[in-house]
Amino acid sequence: MWAVANLTGQPSRKIVGELVMFTLVYNEGGAMGTRLGSTDYYTVMALLILPFIAYYLWRNRFERVIAWPLAFILGGAIGNLIDRIRLGRVVDFIDVDMPDINLSFFQLDRWWTFNIADAAITCSIVFLLLHMLLVKKAAPPAPGS
Repeated sequence: MWAVANLTGQPSRKIVGELVMFTLVYNEGGAMGTRLGSTDYYTVMALLILPFIAYYLWRNRFERVIAWPLAFILGGAIGNLIDRIRLGRVVDFIDVDMPDINLSFFQLDRWWTFNIADAAITCSIVFLLLHMLLVKKAAPPAPGS
């Protein structure tokens, strides 16, 4: 709501020079510029997936290393879903520069504009993936021991 109220019709607002700016963008697609379908597709997918995330969060509510990232994923997804229902698209406004990526089939000069919900979801997914890959679980006790 802040971004819409303060950035509509305005040029990009420099926060840290051109490295970090606030630029209002309406996203009808998905994360990182994906366009797998209409905004209705993303709304329906969120409505179908959110109950599973909520259930998994509830099942792991006492294991903080899993519960906190799941809570951020759930909260971020709900925030983006509220935008989709209320506005028909997601409000993005954090605009970050990065080193250019130039491949023969792909070019990226700035990172995709995102919002706080996107950051919460992305950082939490990366954390969970790293946790699954790097943290060894204790082996279950052998039968009969």
